[in-house]
Amino acid sequence: MRKALIVGIDHYQQISGLSGCVNDAHEVKAMLDRHADGSVNFGTKIIIGTGPKDIVTRSELKDAVKELFADDTDVSLFYFAGHGYIESTGGYLCAGDCKTGDDGLPLWEIMSIANDSPARNKIIILDSCHSGALGESHANKQISEIVDGMTILTASTKGQYAAENNGGGLFTGLLVDALGGAAANLVGEITPGSVYAHIDQSLGSWSQRPVFKTNVKTFVSLRKVQPPLPLSDLRRIAEFFPAPGYEFQLDPGYEPEHSSADPQKTPIFAILQKYNRVNLAVPVGAPHPYHAAVESKTMKLTALGEHYRRLVEANLI
Repeated sequence: MRKALIVGIDHYQQISGLSGCVNDAHEVKAMLDRHADGSVNFGTKIIIGTGPKDIVTRSELKDAVKELFADDTDVSLFYFAGHGYIESTGGYLCAGDCKTGDDGLPLWEIMSIANDSPARNKIIILDSCHSGALGESHANKQISEIVDGMTILTASTKGQYAAENNGGGLFTGLLVDALGGAAANLVGEITPGSVYAHIDQSLGSWSQRPVFKTNVKTFVSLRKVQPPLPLSDLRRIAEFFPAPGYEFQLDPGYEPEHSSADPQKTPIFAILQKYNRVNLAVPVGAPHPYHAAVESKTMKLTALGEHYRRLVEANLI
């Protein structure tokens, strides 16, 4: 069982409102509801604060977080978009009925609920200002306290604000891109680590800095998309390159447009060309696989290709 609680708050009774958090919440929900092939992914619950008749109270937010982490799930994921607040006593998520910020839901309390959860994997994603304080020890701010199976991804450090872009959170826009496939590996899996890598690279050194904290033995998949090449083709990589450093010998018979094209070889060459397009293999001494074939040169695996060759060899793909 995989559960996700998604919260987006635009309307605040006492403090300034926001404009893109509800939309962000809906976009994240749309990504987490189903995998790219339409199959069910997370069972999602969404809570949004859109106006005076739709206030997300502190008690409602806390109760929903407790309910999310109460079950023995495979994955329990909490996403929040809204105001964040920080002071010397720690950080807070601001509910719609907050007046001062420090009357919000404390980050240490969220961590306490999640750390005590029987869920095997706990994932917390926050698009709010100062959210990088999540995971800090309540007693010692220099220490992080995250239990086994916990992953935290936040929009900014505890000292930074979370920027908006085109009517939505800059961080969440990149998160949605990542879940849409930008952070997928060659088997179509999107993990918290690959999501962070995508966001980290996209923001650059002078933008807000996302924070990633984790204590896991292996990443879980957040979503599955169509792999960039068929798994049946990927699994043949150890057949074509049976040992580290092996170079696959080509000749004109592999090129389908050549006068000496060999129908036994051209299907293999088509797979090798796919490897080249996803940076698994490169021609040796030639600018393109076509030239390597007509000039009877070789192809070899990249470092990424060697990684996947080892995975296939170990029957892990």
